[in-house]
Amino acid sequence: MFSVAFLLALLALSVTGSPVKVRNSTITLPMTRRLAFSNVTDLLRHDEALIAALTEYSTHDRRDYVHLTSFHFGYTVTVGIGNPTRIYNLIVDSASAITWVGARTRYASDTGFNTGAPVAVNYGYGSFQGTIFKDSITFGTDELSIDGMPFGVASTSVGFDFDGVLGIGPMGLTRGTINRPNVILPTVTDYLFHQQSIRQPVVGIFFQPFGTNAVRYGYGEISFGGANRWRHLGRIKYIDITATPRSSRYWGINQRITYGDVEILRNTAGIVHCGCTFLYLASDAYERYKIVTGGTLNPANGLLQISRGQYNALRGLDFHIGENTYKLVRNAQVWPRLLNYRLHGGGGDNDIFLIVKGLASPTGLGLDFVNGYVFLQRFYVVFDSIERRVGFARTQFTSDNSN
Repeated sequence: MFSVAFLLALLALSVTGSPVKVRNSTITLPMTRRLAFSNVTDLLRHDEALIAALTEYSTHDRRDYVHLTSFHFGYTVTVGIGNPTRIYNLIVDSASAITWVGARTRYASDTGFNTGAPVAVNYGYGSFQGTIFKDSITFGTDELSIDGMPFGVASTSVGFDFDGVLGIGPMGLTRGTINRPNVILPTVTDYLFHQQSIRQPVVGIFFQPFGTNAVRYGYGEISFGGANRWRHLGRIKYIDITATPRSSRYWGINQRITYGDVEILRNTAGIVHCGCTFLYLASDAYERYKIVTGGTLNPANGLLQISRGQYNALRGLDFHIGENTYKLVRNAQVWPRLLNYRLHGGGGDNDIFLIVKGLASPTGLGLDFVNGYVFLQRFYVVFDSIERRVGFARTQFTSDNSN
């Protein structure tokens, strides 16, 4: 049987056995947008299943999931693993911490070490089971290759059209995934830091909104070791991870949301999650947003719809995070109209839909909002493991009118 001490000994051997030159700069990898869904209801079902899973504490025992065979949407990075090196496209997930491969491209390597430790994660919309291996992993180019990285190799997986997941959530999320209650594995970020490949255990995320120039800016980037100063405007402002249970397990923060003089969401806890598509608010906050915008629910696609006149009157949605305010401008609250053809039962070129959705529960249950991709594509975000904080900064796309 595997013990905590044995797994920690394996980690210690791998960290000290292969000296790596300390890098003075961040490691930045491009992210590729993967977009294939038949209609927006697929996105909503994906998000709802994901959020339901986030509210549960045991990741190993969950067995229910929503499998969307025609769906995949997310941002992937390319990594190489093993010898000879095999290339894997992994979806970036900030609400899980296990990195794993084998959903599509099977793992094979002459240098891999099978620890024998079982691993399982349920994401709500899919799941995987397998074993923890250790092997070399290459990021971006052959110039950055680390040895002995622990990761999962799937024996079975459901719901994934990618090769696996790159988990960048807090390390504590690995507890329970190994089917041993006290085992915690290092994340990719932590491992890079302990092997002195990066100067600090920090991840920076940059997304490009739909409709902007992908050739010039790229679809997105992930930076290990610090923020990419070329991708944000002004200083990054930080807020500590919330102490509120449920949200505190993730990249959870406290925030308050206002619409003009109307308080939409009181100061409360929720999470920042790059794997979730929409902006989700507690049910009572969603109803207030619905009233102030005049949006009516389109029963065919599940989104709030507004007229051209209501759009012209739409005000910014202000997120008060710590001592700073971040405005989701009018255009940022709108579903990209170039994707209206993906809306089931309504979605002409001139129809306008909002990207705010409601959670199944009211304010006060510990996870009262999810700032998903539609929020993150307008701001640079930093996840800081060692200081347990999340940072935000504006980008060239914060006030963009691409939607």
